[in-house]
Amino acid sequence: MQIPISLRMASALLWLSTFGLGIPCLMAIRNLSLGRGIPYVFGYPAYGGGAFERHGIPTSIPLLIGFLVVVLVVGYAGWLLWNGHKSGAVLALIMLVPEAIYWWGFDLPFPPIAAVIRTVLILINWAILV
Repeated sequence: MQIPISLRMASALLWLSTFGLGIPCLMAIRNLSLGRGIPYVFGYPAYGGGAFERHGIPTSIPLLIGFLVVVLVVGYAGWLLWNGHKSGAVLALIMLVPEAIYWWGFDLPFPPIAAVIRTVLILINWAILV
């Protein structure tokens, strides 16, 4: 089966989320484990000072590990989708819920934009997935 470029783009957006959010997450876990504060990435706190903290949930290693698991599963969905598996599309759609919770909690403005684009790309190709 020939995989359309639009599904490849959706997969790439899933991987962008995995690497773009996962690497700073690892940095934040490392800093917290060493007793340091949250690192800043491009002038913004990596997963600190967001809605979670405003609602009494401090940024912690377990919270960050939970987020890291979410972004790794999203990367796996991207791999499945790259290979044309409908299970990757289903997983990507399911993962929108935990992703959205973390995006809100950490005040991440850009991932929802990529998620809308990748979701549209997935849905318009739904019929060809196996």
